Amino acid sequence: MEKIYLDHAATSPVHPEVAEVTYEMMNKHFGNASSIHGFGRDSRRILDQSRMVFAKSIGAKPMEVIVTSGGTEGDNTAIMETAISRQHEGKHLITTMVEHHAVIRPMEHLEALGFEVTYLPVDETGRVNPEDVQQALRPDTILVSIMYGNNEVGTLMDIARIGEIIHESETAAYFHTDAVQAYGTEDIDVKRDHIDLLSVSAHKINGPKGIGFLYINEKIHLPSFMLGGEQEQKRRAGTENIPGIAGFKKAVEIMQANREERKMQHEALRAYFLNQLEAQGVEYELNGSPDHRLAHILNLWIKGVHSEQLLVSLDLVGIAVSAGSACTAGNIDPSHVLIAMYGEDSPRISQSIRVSFGLGTTEEQLDIFIEELTKSIARLKK
Repeated sequence: MEKIYLDHAATSPVHPEVAEVTYEMMNKHFGNASSIHGFGRDSRRILDQSRMVFAKSIGAKPMEVIVTSGGTEGDNTAIMETAISRQHEGKHLITTMVEHHAVIRPMEHLEALGFEVTYLPVDETGRVNPEDVQQALRPDTILVSIMYGNNEVGTLMDIARIGEIIHESETAAYFHTDAVQAYGTEDIDVKRDHIDLLSVSAHKINGPKGIGFLYINEKIHLPSFMLGGEQEQKRRAGTENIPGIAGFKKAVEIMQANREERKMQHEALRAYFLNQLEAQGVEYELNGSPDHRLAHILNLWIKGVHSEQLLVSLDLVGIAVSAGSACTAGNIDPSHVLIAMYGEDSPRISQSIRVSFGLGTTEEQLDIFIEELTKSIARLKK
């Protein structure tokens, strides 16, 4: 039985070329980048070259990029260090009700420390209204954190308009965006869109786990979230993970070279998948925006079938999909994203699954998935 992976929004398989580079680094380039001898200088060269690639991919300068352990650290650094370092200017923060938990939980922690957080609502497509951001801004607002693309339903926010509003406002708020899910497919330009802080993770774009980067506008000084040595120009303590960084660099280079082609492939797979669902008579509705969306994520309301039962049924035949964010695995709480979009009483909350495409996904796999999906639905409805 072929195992079929359709949960690329949770994590993606490492690209073979990335694995090759990472393995080579672990064997041949193991020096500490802070050491002054030849082994250290070799690692420093790899680090500097990688930083240039990361920066170019989002229209930033190399000095504006610090390497992190991934999206969670990037989000936490941007939010926590902005709040702590700027609390003398104000203690008001703005975010949305559909953010990743790596944003929501730091916000909740800050509330316990006396900060005030405004959680903006979204419409039924999962999109926040930029005018709501404008109205929520206050003289004491120090940070606005709004994700680029949603990890559960794939809805893209109007980052360009939100950035423009914050930039033109009288407030001195920083604008942070969690771009972890959007980085692999969207044309991101931090200068064009007035983004001050941006978080990225490698494992969503076929890179290694445990590595990412945080863009910090050169006009901003944030204290190091990690305390210890003086790595990353004193902005992030800890010995740099050179194998992971080099693998991430390779993943970014592959992503940049093939982004438009991959996006078109995802769009084609999406259209094929939905057409086949229609042909098989599956009763479903899409959750999320039909127009402003990430191409590789579909969130489906499968009417009349409990999502957890459906996931178990599919897993038994080797098919991996999800019911929401992987970061809530094992958690029986309903999706806060779907609740924000449709309300607590909507049947969508307990009857929706997420399907996400990526490296290796084929039409043949989708055919098998749809066949098993229809069998599972029929069985569970009985």
